[in-house]
Amino acid sequence: MSRHTENDITIAAPLDLVWDMTNDLERWPQLFSEYASVEVLAREGDSTTFRLTMHPDANGKVWSWVSERVMDRDDRTVHAHRVELGPFEHMDIRWEYAQVPDGTSMRWIQDFAMKPGAPVDDDGMAELINRNSRIQMGLIRDKIEQRARRQRTAPAAPG
Repeated sequence: MSRHTENDITIAAPLDLVWDMTNDLERWPQLFSEYASVEVLAREGDSTTFRLTMHPDANGKVWSWVSERVMDRDDRTVHAHRVELGPFEHMDIRWEYAQVPDGTSMRWIQDFAMKPGAPVDDDGMAELINRNSRIQMGLIRDKIEQRARRQRTAPAAPG
């Protein structure tokens, strides 16, 4: 059985800033609290293959996997999927961005299924994804809004 999750947040910042910061993969360890490192393995056009490594979990286990991410700035979407599946049968993620009156809406849509014998079942993983998405989105919102405030208050370049 496959599961589907959707989480979204509004960020009080311009869409271009939200797009640029959330698609700067090399800086994800500074944007997300869960990632220890990102290693870009290949780039071709708008497609990037990369390895994500998380900080150790409560049991000291370090999770790492390879994903591919394809950005479509014109459509304001990013499609990603795990190449190294680990405990997943499949894991597909869609990021959607939209300009809204209060700034930028960012939505994460995840479709996945767990392998038999995985540490958690589909329902358990959906619960983990929903809980963690809210945490990470809040951190991302705060960091982007802080950057947007700094940009608004920065003195204009002489000229």
